[in-house]
Amino acid sequence: MPDQPRLLKILAVSSGGGHWIELLRVLPAFAQGEVVLATVKPEYQRDVPGAALHVIPDATRWNRLGLLKLALRVLWVVLRVRPDIIVTTGAAPGYFSLRFGRWLGARTIWIDSIANVDELSMAGQMAGRFADLWLTQWPHLARPDGPEYAGAVL
Repeated sequence: MPDQPRLLKILAVSSGGGHWIELLRVLPAFAQGEVVLATVKPEYQRDVPGAALHVIPDATRWNRLGLLKLALRVLWVVLRVRPDIIVTTGAAPGYFSLRFGRWLGARTIWIDSIANVDELSMAGQMAGRFADLWLTQWPHLARPDGPEYAGAVL
């Protein structure tokens, strides 16, 4: 019997609230892979019963110690999962996952939140140079050098 091809391992990362909802909306696109999730609220497990879910701390730019804890935990998750692809809807957890994932050779996808109508999020602006696919959900925010517009998830 021939060996089965290895499924791509996808790490899907988001902070809470709308970022999580948007991430859930894009998960079907990765159904042919082995999806592992990382987010900030353990109660989100109810949205993805039976899925592998890592809980990471949440932090903002105003809490430097919290950002350090978040970054270290995200690094641990990325090292443990060893993903082929990382997809994120932001914010800080997604930014760190892209940075660390690139070190391991993962392909990276950033989808900026639809809530950012007037300009890209700060994390989205910073993540662009680390994303293999850098997306905005607003056509007027797309630029020739990125991000691209390919539609909205909500």
